[in-house]
Amino acid sequence: MSTQLAEVETLFLHEARGDYTVVANRDGSRVLRGRLELKETSAGPRPGKFRVIRDSEDHPRSPDEFVDLARAASRIRISEQTSPTSRERLREMLDGYQLEAMAVRTCRRCANDGRYGPITAETAIEHNGEHVCRDCARRELERELSYKGEFTGAAEERLEELLYDSKDLDRIINLLSGGLDPDLTKYDEVSATVDDVSPVRTDELDLHPDLADHVRGRFEELLPVQSLSVRNGLLEGDDQLVVSATATGKTLVGELAGIDRALKRDGKLLFLVPLVALANQKHEDFEDRYGDLLDVSIRVGSSRIADDGNRFDPNADVIVGTYEGIDHALRTGKDLGDVGTVVIDEVHTLKEGERGHRLDGLISRLKYYSEERMTTHDGYGGTQFVYLSATVGNPEWLAGKLRATLIEFEERPVPIERHVTFADGREKADIADKLVKREFDTKSSKGYRGQTIIFTNSRRRCHEISRKLRYDSAPYHAGLDYGRRKKVERMFGDQELSAVVTTAALAAGVDFPASQVIFDTLAMGIEWLSVQEFSQMLGRAGRPDYHDRGRVYLLVEPDAVYHNSMDRTEDEVAFTLLKGEMEDVATHYDETAAVEETLANVVVAGKKAKRLNDRMIGDVPTKHAVGKLLEWKFIDGFSPTPLGRAICRHFLAPDEAFRILDAVRKGTDPYDLVADLELYDDEQ
Repeated sequence: MSTQLAEVETLFLHEARGDYTVVANRDGSRVLRGRLELKETSAGPRPGKFRVIRDSEDHPRSPDEFVDLARAASRIRISEQTSPTSRERLREMLDGYQLEAMAVRTCRRCANDGRYGPITAETAIEHNGEHVCRDCARRELERELSYKGEFTGAAEERLEELLYDSKDLDRIINLLSGGLDPDLTKYDEVSATVDDVSPVRTDELDLHPDLADHVRGRFEELLPVQSLSVRNGLLEGDDQLVVSATATGKTLVGELAGIDRALKRDGKLLFLVPLVALANQKHEDFEDRYGDLLDVSIRVGSSRIADDGNRFDPNADVIVGTYEGIDHALRTGKDLGDVGTVVIDEVHTLKEGERGHRLDGLISRLKYYSEERMTTHDGYGGTQFVYLSATVGNPEWLAGKLRATLIEFEERPVPIERHVTFADGREKADIADKLVKREFDTKSSKGYRGQTIIFTNSRRRCHEISRKLRYDSAPYHAGLDYGRRKKVERMFGDQELSAVVTTAALAAGVDFPASQVIFDTLAMGIEWLSVQEFSQMLGRAGRPDYHDRGRVYLLVEPDAVYHNSMDRTEDEVAFTLLKGEMEDVATHYDETAAVEETLANVVVAGKKAKRLNDRMIGDVPTKHAVGKLLEWKFIDGFSPTPLGRAICRHFLAPDEAFRILDAVRKGTDPYDLVADLELYDDEQ
């Protein structure tokens, strides 16, 4: 006891089952735990029995040792949870030794476990009708988290922060069960920002009269990003990289340049997008706006397989196409005529795996096409390139590589609330239903009902969630036919649908005026979203002409992965995305990508293929790629062999080509061959 006496700083007394728990602390740590019974004497209450508890066993001590302990303590505290009668008896006992004690508010759970846990109005946390200390609340939260799955450090820190801010453990536990308390789910708010750009009046624009009438009939002034672009040489033919948030008017930048030149007969407009769904929508938009002035055609990726020409007119004034659709036209020697303007929408696609190097190659091949046409067609002045993106991490570098003027505009038209709630896969659809209903039941100050885009990671899941929403909704993905997609787009635009449930197709730019975005998962297919993709998708929430603010909800499943190749869990990814910096846009070449693009450049440009390789965004190992093409007999000198030309025409990677060749030589049935290739793609 002598050592313990020297170490006592605080002596804590708490009523427990007829006697009193005794806790002696030093520097916040317990140095002794015991039990005290009082007895009545002629002088008043006095220590009757005193036991020290060590290793879960009682060790009887002399009552005088308690007195020595109390006298050694710097301060004595009595729990307020002790009954008034018992508190009075303890004070009377201590008075007999000329010792003073103060009643303090303490954590009952700590006291019952033999700990001293003082709490204040600032530190007390409510749970099951009582107040507990932060340590006990945190331990209870950890117990709840263990039931839900493994949480990462970032998720635990977020929940602890919410616990200490709200001072209510029950609300946090409800949040873990899919509760939608907005004060707790709200992670942050991305404020609306206004960049002070003086607008350009549309009656000041030097446009073809027909386009001028059309533009002035729609609006009197250009939006800020459009004004910046015009002031920096858009209508003088300068190449531009335009980086600006969703719904800030980037598309019109491309239209002003391309439609104006087409009407002035300075070359046609190619408007290129990454997905068929986007191409279909843009084609319809251009038909509606300019179909009475210009011939509008479409060229999508499927045309490279079934090249029947039913919808594609290479002589049209405006051609809307997918990257692959136009690239196929170049690879197969189609004459596109004089191209005045090329608009590359979603140019950040350059950083994506398979599609990135193909876009890089396409841009180089289009520039070569323009250069060659300038040397062979008098009066043709070349092509203006306009690149559009909502999100680029390295815009200055990319603009330099593209040899384009950077037009960067950071205004966000409406604020966006970002929310995080935790739920397992079975709960997510029900939570989405509540959020969709709540949003659709409200109207903005502009008179529009709130509508939702739900992003998920598979077509099957799109239908599954849509069926569980009580208000009218629809799945929307590339697996639906054109007519079905157009019907969904029309119904959403007419506010007949509360929500659409989609995969990546909408993320890339299909124009739905949604006020709310819900992430059912943070994966697309079997890969986690990048910060760039995430920012692009959440940017769909809130439109300035429709809504007062946007809302974004991340439905996060702790410890979840969607494929065994994923090395992080969904809760890890969630906070990485929310805090992350935008990735740089760059194209990286492995051997397969280098061989594929070099082959395409040889098919299009012959001996000049190296020049095309040298100006691509990524570093292409040309010498190695040419060596492989010669070794595999895809080229002969700098001319493609019939085999190489066929491989290029069908966008085949070398391993795919070898699999097909091997199957053909073995006499494999064509249907079996197609099935094998599909299975191989799924495995990859």
